[in-house]
Amino acid sequence: MTKTARFTNIRANTNKYVFPLTMGVDSGSLTAKAVIMNGDKKIVADNVVQLDFVSPKAVEEAIHNVLTFSGLQRKDISYTVGTGYGRRNLNFADKAITEITCHARGANCVYPEGRMVIDVGGQDSKAIVIDEKGNAINFAMNDRCAAGTGQFLEVMARALGIKLEAIGELSLKAQKKLEISSICVVFAETEVISLVAQGEEKKDILRAIHYSIARRVAGIAGRVGVVKPVIMTGGVAKNIGMVRALEKVLNVPIHVPEDPQIIGAIGAAMFAQDYAAQST
Repeated sequence: MTKTARFTNIRANTNKYVFPLTMGVDSGSLTAKAVIMNGDKKIVADNVVQLDFVSPKAVEEAIHNVLTFSGLQRKDISYTVGTGYGRRNLNFADKAITEITCHARGANCVYPEGRMVIDVGGQDSKAIVIDEKGNAINFAMNDRCAAGTGQFLEVMARALGIKLEAIGELSLKAQKKLEISSICVVFAETEVISLVAQGEEKKDILRAIHYSIARRVAGIAGRVGVVKPVIMTGGVAKNIGMVRALEKVLNVPIHVPEDPQIIGAIGAAMFAQDYAAQST
């Protein structure tokens, strides 16, 4: 699945761009994200591509899309920073920076008031405390278990025979409070199948799944201490049921940016702006 690239500047006339132009590339476990940013720290184009696990092809497609839609070539890009799960494989990047650092910077760019970033991605979950400049000052993460990640949701959606993009809204229609007690994906899937066999409504099961993940993520956030305001990033932030469950468990409102998937790439592009300025 390829998301259509967006652009906020004049597409084909590169003379209209404010230089330097930089690129942030976030090579995630399941998606690749690319952002082009101009010298005014405005996003020129962004794209999200979902293909295979840590896919170089997805990265190349995302880069191709943002360059094509903005009417640019690689030679127009002054500096590129790579981040994410597969950042060490981005040989074209001028520099690689951890996703913790880039998500902190990107979150600060789109929501300067935020002081905690909760990022739920395909393979891990992170809670990052940030300062007013977007520096990460403390963090905790879960990267050894699929519970509390987007992968968990994908497995559960398949088990229920529901499209992943539909489960959030459906879970909000739940009328019964069920419990998923297992934190292991395999055992949780068995619980879900048992609930279906017992005749429980899928919407009620989905609510239980979302709250199970929310409690897991809240535990991660609790290790560093919840600091308001909270911003949620990553693909799972597009799931309204997950956001509402996490708000309830944490007892705090959660801000979700317009496109939570590209926050790491935005942060990488911001750092690229810094490095480009230093080299001039």
